[in-house]
Amino acid sequence: MKIAIYQMEVIPGNPDKNIEKIKKWMQTLENIDIAVLPEMWNTSYTLEQLQSITSKNGQREIAALQQLAQHFQIHIVAGSIAVKVKGSIYNRAVIINKDGEVIHQYDKVHLVPMLNEPAYLTPGQHISIFELHNVKMGIIICYDLRFPEIARQLTLSGIEVLFVVAQWPVERIQQFEKLLYARAIENQLFVIACNTVGQCENTVFGGQSMIINPLGDSVTQMLEGEGTITATIDLNEVREIRQAIPLLTTRREDLYS
Repeated sequence: MKIAIYQMEVIPGNPDKNIEKIKKWMQTLENIDIAVLPEMWNTSYTLEQLQSITSKNGQREIAALQQLAQHFQIHIVAGSIAVKVKGSIYNRAVIINKDGEVIHQYDKVHLVPMLNEPAYLTPGQHISIFELHNVKMGIIICYDLRFPEIARQLTLSGIEVLFVVAQWPVERIQQFEKLLYARAIENQLFVIACNTVGQCENTVFGGQSMIINPLGDSVTQMLEGEGTITATIDLNEVREIRQAIPLLTTRREDLYS
């Protein structure tokens, strides 16, 4: 399974220009199975503008990505976008298969108090998995990474790949890296992380997009600047490592509250 990650510099508050950036990026990809986008790539963190610049149910962005997925025959883990639903704004992850079908949506459940997200966004209420290439996968969004419970719940539901899409600030980028490695090791799965670079208002984003294998080793990583990283992952590694180190089957659920 060959994966391409777009470490994107999002243009704050301009969904149309960001859609054009993704179209140009998709044209550069060759022999890719899954293309991965970052968090809030349509608007960045222009929270005060979201009511006026987001589209209903994300239709503008999703329609563009559906066309791209079909045209290039690539599955798109479309990061997350700000969407408007009955007057409420959600930070919504979207998964589109190569036939242009939306197969999964996830609304960020943990909102960031430090950014005053709860004043502008509505949290999601559900956690679930999806499948691509007959492989069970999950996706979480930025601040979700700080909560090991969500990754473990997805793992116990059978996922072998966890996507983490983010706009993680540079001042806390070391925490981002350490948490990504922890989620990979403790759940024995591939972690595929896509962060942004650039700046929105006073926040500078830290990049460090990467792929980590189930043993917690870096497969590939991009440090700074806008660009693309690609890697091929072998899902057999997940099954081999889970068999060699039976972490998940030696859990003591009788002792956990």
